[in-house]
Amino acid sequence: MIHLVSISGGKDSTATLILALEQHGHDNVRAVFADTGNEHEATYEYALGYLPQELGIEVAVVRADFTREFEVKRANLARIAAGEPESAVYGGRQFDYPWTPEAAARALELLHPTGVPFLDLCLLRGGFPSRKRQYCTEYLKTIPLTEHAMGFIDQGHAVWSWQGVRIQESDARRTRLQGTGACVRSFEVVGGGLFIYRPILRWLVQDVFKAHELAGVKPNPLYLQDMERVGCMPCVNCSKLELRAIAKRFPHHIERVAEMERLVSMVCRPGSPVSFFHRGTQGHSGQVSTIHGVVEWSMTSRGGRQFDLLAASEEPAACSSSFGLCE
Repeated sequence: MIHLVSISGGKDSTATLILALEQHGHDNVRAVFADTGNEHEATYEYALGYLPQELGIEVAVVRADFTREFEVKRANLARIAAGEPESAVYGGRQFDYPWTPEAAARALELLHPTGVPFLDLCLLRGGFPSRKRQYCTEYLKTIPLTEHAMGFIDQGHAVWSWQGVRIQESDARRTRLQGTGACVRSFEVVGGGLFIYRPILRWLVQDVFKAHELAGVKPNPLYLQDMERVGCMPCVNCSKLELRAIAKRFPHHIERVAEMERLVSMVCRPGSPVSFFHRGTQGHSGQVSTIHGVVEWSMTSRGGRQFDLLAASEEPAACSSSFGLCE
């Protein structure tokens, strides 16, 4: 039996890893990190440097590979660039923002794997994930992690896949997971030797940080720098206050997102709205980058109607935590 713990560098997966090691020991526990290529450098250091050293473990790294998908999309674009109608390429499907041969030729010049799984996925999908279309988790984490687990199963092992999921983590999760029809269980039998275990499903955030404390493990330092979540930097689900803090503490990540927006815009159908934080057709207005506008909005109050001078001029504190970790 292999107890496989998926870690992200966040508080919940770290608590789950601590629990697995306490219950089953180092010989039976394996840790794996799904690298999206969109993480903060502190998270890489924490998940792949600090935790292995502190807990005496090795962490495997998996990355989504979209090589085949790029080949297919490039082949389709080449047909359009050569003058073949888009409807013929895509089986008669009609699009709100149709390709032109010129746009397809331009996209062909730029559409190549970058080695950054998150960016590669967005290039292929012609846009970024959103709260309602959060496909990034499936393609960048669930699929690579499942394939990693299947590797152990192919070697003859049964695998318990430990997941650090908590119902309390968000309002959407509470609504989605509490219902009788879609209720997530602590333990599920997937079949074929694969089982899913969610041991901290009902834990409170205080329990999570207490597990860190009892094990002598420090939390990810980003939790001491205004961050409420540390998976992806930034995440499409980050809050207004969190985005404001990112812009002040880590402006290079805002510029990185701006560059991703520009690149994805260049390989999309003409006029197609492309923005990291979805603003709709009107909010995009054909711009190749909108992240700076969203950052400006994060400095406002009263529903975005009034610029918050205090928030804009306020310097981030050396230590600031919404979880009370600086006290």
